[in-house]
Amino acid sequence: MKEQHNYKEINKNLWNQKTAAHVDSDFYDNEGFLKGKSSLNPIEIELLGDVKGKEILHLQCHFGQDSLSLARLGANVTGLDLSDRAIEQAQKLNDQLGLNAEFICSDVYEAPATLNGKFDIVFTSYGTIGWLPDLNRWAEVISRCLKPGAKLVFVEFHPVVWMFDYDFSKFQYSYFNDGAIIEVQEGTYADRNADIVAEEVSWNHSLSEVFQGLLNNGLQIESFAEYDYSPYNCFKNTVEIEAGKYQIKGLEKTIPMLYSITARKKS
Repeated sequence: MKEQHNYKEINKNLWNQKTAAHVDSDFYDNEGFLKGKSSLNPIEIELLGDVKGKEILHLQCHFGQDSLSLARLGANVTGLDLSDRAIEQAQKLNDQLGLNAEFICSDVYEAPATLNGKFDIVFTSYGTIGWLPDLNRWAEVISRCLKPGAKLVFVEFHPVVWMFDYDFSKFQYSYFNDGAIIEVQEGTYADRNADIVAEEVSWNHSLSEVFQGLLNNGLQIESFAEYDYSPYNCFKNTVEIEAGKYQIKGLEKTIPMLYSITARKKS
């Protein structure tokens, strides 16, 4: 398939452009972050538990705020992302804050060959797997990067969300992985007026595809939860039901917007 040959470069270009817009956006509040604000949400903080002294691999870390929030909590963090501009910005933030996180520019599927050692926790969250075509390979990477008995902490937007059009007025996409979705994106969720017009390639992934990938690769599911809100105001036509919790107007308390999974590698 054509998209299998060039999707990485297409999406790398997209995320390089997004990074430039995101760093200075109100959405990411980089100024507040540099002053000590954590970028982590209560969901992942609870699932991660005490991270002090833990070796954590953060897959698809963007420009590093979550990675560095974990480092502030005492974790030894390695962040990995496809975008070289995001990694450059992450390293800049790390140096500004005087932290010791490590950042590596790499495709997820190449992580085991890129990294040294294995980890106590693999963490990945919010809008990550949609950029990957093969979740069995994704889960294989996670398994290979974890120490025996170590865990995955995964929080993601629910596949039901990705069935809708951008205005949430109708179903437009399959719940299942029906092949690559190739579109042109204008702006970005963090700044809809950003001067970005770029092609993107993504995939929808059902819950069964996620679970089966993990189970196929020696990971035992320890927890699974679904949530009827997003902690980010990153979709169109949202309402804030309480501080830091957003639902789709007209679909309040109707559809799942997030899910979380923790899984442990068999010893």
